[in-house]
Amino acid sequence: MRALARAQRMGPAAVLLAAGVFVSRFMGLIRDKIISYHFGAGLETDLYNAAFVVPDFINYLLAGGYFSITLIPLLTGFFQRDEKEGWAFFSAVFCWVSLAVLALTGLAWFQAPLLARLSAPGLDDPAAQARLAYFLRLVLPAQICFMPGACFSALLYMRRQFIVPALAPLAYNGGIILLGLLFLRLFPQRGMEGFCWGVFVGAALGSFVLPWLAAGTGGLNLAPRLFHPGLKAFLLLALPLMLGQSIVALDEQLLRFFGSLGGEGAISKLNYARRIMMVPVGVVAQAAGAASYPFLAALAASGDKVGFEQAMRRALLTSLLVIIPLSCWMIAVCGPTIRLIFQQGMFSAQAAESTALLLAVMLCAAPLWAVQQVIGRGFYSHRDTVSPVLAGTAAAALSLPLYWLLTRICGAPGTALAGVCGLTLYVFFLLRGWGRRFGGAALRGLGRRVALLLALCAPCALAAGLGGARVEALCPARPIMAALLNLGASLAIFILCLLPLARLFAPSLCKEALETLRGLRKKHI
Repeated sequence: MRALARAQRMGPAAVLLAAGVFVSRFMGLIRDKIISYHFGAGLETDLYNAAFVVPDFINYLLAGGYFSITLIPLLTGFFQRDEKEGWAFFSAVFCWVSLAVLALTGLAWFQAPLLARLSAPGLDDPAAQARLAYFLRLVLPAQICFMPGACFSALLYMRRQFIVPALAPLAYNGGIILLGLLFLRLFPQRGMEGFCWGVFVGAALGSFVLPWLAAGTGGLNLAPRLFHPGLKAFLLLALPLMLGQSIVALDEQLLRFFGSLGGEGAISKLNYARRIMMVPVGVVAQAAGAASYPFLAALAASGDKVGFEQAMRRALLTSLLVIIPLSCWMIAVCGPTIRLIFQQGMFSAQAAESTALLLAVMLCAAPLWAVQQVIGRGFYSHRDTVSPVLAGTAAAALSLPLYWLLTRICGAPGTALAGVCGLTLYVFFLLRGWGRRFGGAALRGLGRRVALLLALCAPCALAAGLGGARVEALCPARPIMAALLNLGASLAIFILCLLPLARLFAPSLCKEALETLRGLRKKHI
């Protein structure tokens, strides 16, 4: 366990977290592949996905998605001044968070039938609602592991120990897969119940036990404590995240909620498409944001404005240089991607075609995810949780009518398009707020580089899509092999087109990309 608790610099940390997220997303795709193979995109999978609406909302209500972000700056400050006070503050936060999540989870468990009706208004069959309530009661207890475990993860991030946080999602997905397969083997008549049990097992192991053990290797002085002066500062930081309804945190829940109005299978197809879209987002955007945050927080705390702007600009540029070309290529190959991953067993060719359309729409927002991950952490590094939440709440409020209208008009594609519009508004509000408060030094020149990169990638993606389709047509009798050949050929075409175009029309961008990559290897921050 001591080997898992080694500290890392920002460059290796970003690579480590990216690798962990990539493997986790890959395991998530395996999990979804197993589910789609056995259950397709129908009512049972809709109920399984809808069962996460309430637990995820509880997590969000307690600022679970941002818990480490709010806790790290305060922990860093207390431990830098006095280690004893740092442990006292940590203990108080841990106790209150544990009590709060126990209370909310217990209340939701008893009110599961009512919450099931509210979370999926499009599922109006009484039998479906009863099964959704049952699934909800199986999934809910995982929240008891997530929030206390997030305290240990925040401690590890503060110590710049990223290995266990990178491994935690792997254990979580592994638990879901193993329990799901075990139930399919032993109790096939019980449908997706085993995957629901796996959520709790995976959460217990990956989100609580592993971080707890890793935190203990570096010293863990946890004691029962309910009072500390720092709790007020923590509440002031976390309260906006609890009360504000950020479009980013609610994105998946809104897809499930409004997806239930799009007909049977819509929730599942939206979920499958989002899982694939989140692979580049997780590997590039979330990893860059998570790895850069402790360093940004330290630079902000020390008052190093120039160093902060350089580090933030480097994180933004690095993630965009990777995610924009990757997203463009993935849009060109949505069809073969879905066919390769999902189109077997109970998942039909028609379902694959409609899911590919949803994926293409969602991938348009992937670069926006990268921007908001870094800009949001820039605000949090300055202990400003109000500005991002105001931006996210405004975007969510403006998006809700779009979700309802576009879903009614276009079905599931309209739901996906509404999500892209909401995220666009959120990033726009974030950038405006950052410029007004901190100036544009950290963002200078990024817009021109993004436009140039998009102009270079678009024709390459078009050529890759057309060339890959030609290759796939050569193997009509073996659709899986044909889809794989399409992906390989299109990727080769995309790279062979992009590299000479970039060297010819954007040599400065190529040079900057190489310098950025070298800087990630050589610099501590």
